[in-house]
Amino acid sequence: MSVFSLNIKQSNPVTTETLDRVAESLGITIAENEKEDYLRLLAVYHESVETLMGLPDYVPQVDEDRFPRENIHFPDPSENQLNAWAWKCDIQDQKPPAEPGLLSGRTIALKDNIAIKRVPMLMGTNMVTGYTPDTDATVVTRVLEAGAIVKGKAVCENLCHSATSSSAATGSVHNPYARGYSSGGSSSGCGALVANGDVDMAIGADQGGSVRVPAGWCGLYGLKPTFGLMPYTGCGSNEPTNDHLGPMTRTVLDNALLLQATAGTDNIDDRSFAAPHPSQIPKYHSLLTTLPTPKDLTGTRIGILTEGMNMPGIDPRIKTCLTHAITRFTDLGASVTEISIPFHTKGAAIWTPISKSGNFHSRMNRAFGRRGHALTELNTLFHPLTQEKWDNAYVSTKNIYLNGAYAETAFPGILSKATNLSRRLRDEYDAALAECDVLVLPNLPYLANSHVNAATATPLEMIAKQVGLTANTAPFNQSGHPVLAMPVGMLEIEEGPLKGEGVKLPVSMQVVGRWWGEMDVYRVAYAWSLVNDWREM
Repeated sequence: MSVFSLNIKQSNPVTTETLDRVAESLGITIAENEKEDYLRLLAVYHESVETLMGLPDYVPQVDEDRFPRENIHFPDPSENQLNAWAWKCDIQDQKPPAEPGLLSGRTIALKDNIAIKRVPMLMGTNMVTGYTPDTDATVVTRVLEAGAIVKGKAVCENLCHSATSSSAATGSVHNPYARGYSSGGSSSGCGALVANGDVDMAIGADQGGSVRVPAGWCGLYGLKPTFGLMPYTGCGSNEPTNDHLGPMTRTVLDNALLLQATAGTDNIDDRSFAAPHPSQIPKYHSLLTTLPTPKDLTGTRIGILTEGMNMPGIDPRIKTCLTHAITRFTDLGASVTEISIPFHTKGAAIWTPISKSGNFHSRMNRAFGRRGHALTELNTLFHPLTQEKWDNAYVSTKNIYLNGAYAETAFPGILSKATNLSRRLRDEYDAALAECDVLVLPNLPYLANSHVNAATATPLEMIAKQVGLTANTAPFNQSGHPVLAMPVGMLEIEEGPLKGEGVKLPVSMQVVGRWWGEMDVYRVAYAWSLVNDWREM
């Protein structure tokens, strides 16, 4: 390690007491005869960092002449019936190219952890407040360049730490099919707005199922792409190895179109470095619409993931619905066989310490070893942790802090071990996908449930509404495979205030492909959707 100077200023604040505090935090003692030397080295480091912190930040530039921000406002209740809008605006290209873009005229909502310059980012929380991004996320620039109209930010659950829709500081988001029931999470607002027809499409973020859960409970197609295929630049991160962005739409074709417009490395976010350049991205939408026999799956091998079908706590009606939906693949000419991956049952356990410990480090502003753009103003809002911030935090966020701090001393190697086991998980899925083209399994174990009263519920009561919910989704965040949640049926509500009234909610299936195999996933789902009406199943 190089040191570039040993000279220090008289105003340098580092003292012997400073050095002693640092040593104490490490649990060590510095020899008295070496203290003066290490004091100077620490003081030199302080001045180096102080100089760097004084430099202006380096932020991706936004062309506000071409993409002006207009009508930025907090939504009035009259225009927010599902409580799904976090902030509204109108942004579109004022200098459109001669040829219409892929998304020309399409309206889009963005999950409220995706940065839009000058539009406040709430992230569903009161733990930290007052943050307004100074840049646009890469995907925002791409949808605008493709001709889309950005209509605003969709509510996200409290710091993306809930899979239901009762945790946001702005209140519960309602399921369009049943008011008072969850729209899923953490991309709760995206699911509600797209399913309700308020926007044509949305981009959510998925760290453990947060695109696929709301897609599943709102009857949408929600894709968690191959890890890194959609660049994450300019988005609030939970844990960098399971961060994904994904399109949420009412049809397979729209999903493919939105992915086609936004996918490809941006040469900023290191998650995207393995992805092709945008010019080399498959034309997913065009390929689907030009298939000579789109309903024919002859030669396609589909594997039913046994452990996924038998996930703990699954509603038997969900399993029956999925089994019926899967038989329709045979009618389309596909070969369907059961395939066992016992290690799938360990996937949620592998995801848990990475999500909890990794997210703890992120919240403590400890991101390291990364290439990309950090939202520095946002990151610094979380540190130091104060009692006021703690009191305003959601139960899942508090649990992350406690789990992460505990693991630092009780299991200091857990993050590394879980990361290694993530690779085993990926390898075992890959082995199964060498024998078949896609895997299918239930998305969620039960129907959307009724909202918890966040004002009166205990911590356990708030958590209870999502126990086991992401057992089949979270493993694929750690393996990185592309997964499409797709609606395959409707079942009557058997819980909450609408029990017995005949109201039905969507049932969802996951289609899993090989890394970069989005086209295989889309093709299978598209064929099924052409001959089956999930609302009638």
